[in-house]
Amino acid sequence: MFEYATSGTCSRRIRFNIKDNKVYDVVFEGGCNGNLNGISRLVEGMDAETLIKQLKDVDCGGRGTSCPDQLAKAISQALVQSR
Repeated sequence: MFEYATSGTCSRRIRFNIKDNKVYDVVFEGGCNGNLNGISRLVEGMDAETLIKQLKDVDCGGRGTSCPDQLAKAISQALVQSR
């Protein structure tokens, strides 16, 4: 299980697993519960590199980041750590 402390978002932490370069069991701590549960379900079993490309640089309210962007950063970091 990977754990990532978010920055600049309402969510505080993201936990997830990566197996065979696919993302599973995404859980956001804090933030907009309905939206983040929806994101977690949508990304389940998707390719990690694809998710990074799709979610990177999504902005929330001019913050320069968002929960999806933070997930992309978390996945990138997890891939580097697992190599």
